[in-house]
Amino acid sequence: MVMNETEWNKSDKGTVQKENPLGIENFFSEEQFARIQELMYPKRAEAGSFLFWEGEPTGKLYYIRSGKVKLRKSTEDGKDFILSILQPGDMLCEPEDGMRGVHSFSAEVIENAELGVIQWKDLEILLYRHGDFAVRFLNWTALMHRVTESKFRDLLLFGKPGALASTLIRLANSYGIACAEGIRISLKLTNAELADFIGTTRESVNRMLNGLKEDGTIDIVKGRIIILNLNALRLMCHCPACPSCPKEVCRI
Repeated sequence: MVMNETEWNKSDKGTVQKENPLGIENFFSEEQFARIQELMYPKRAEAGSFLFWEGEPTGKLYYIRSGKVKLRKSTEDGKDFILSILQPGDMLCEPEDGMRGVHSFSAEVIENAELGVIQWKDLEILLYRHGDFAVRFLNWTALMHRVTESKFRDLLLFGKPGALASTLIRLANSYGIACAEGIRISLKLTNAELADFIGTTRESVNRMLNGLKEDGTIDIVKGRIIILNLNALRLMCHCPACPSCPKEVCRI
């Protein structure tokens, strides 16, 4: 799941593209994924733009070919939570359920992106015509729900330190790169952004990260977090072992 140090150095310069082991392509056969691609039309989006805002009508799916997209949820008092940061290979999907036809979160482009856009009505026809594809798609959507449920579990049950530990583990699974010291998280995040993942303040995250550094659990080099002791983080959030929580679920 992680690259070695040499590959990381190359990828940090933009010369190597890290494969996303949790991308949607891995959940379908080549023939089935080709059917999805046939429905896509290309779209480019610049960093800082929004694919859609919370409350806008649904009806489209977005396959991320390049770039990154941040999913944000706003509360009534104006506070923002980061739900996820999607990378190439991920599919952004909030299907219509017959009762609610608007998005429950916003999608912000944080790195220039190339997308494949699918109309939900076109996908429905594909689901009707190909039972094997429909089963795989259902399995994938069920897995995405498990990802969300596991995040809420960690946020609610083990306090802010456990929630931060869980977030760091998920970042390592999604953006982790093997290095001599441990696992380097290639995605550069501010402490304010980490706070938005777990619903706390930047100051609280500062204190918790400093505590983890003092304990020898993590290090921070040039703004990037290096996990030195993954097991210590697992103990903090009571991380369940596989197969009850496979790597496909423990993702950001």
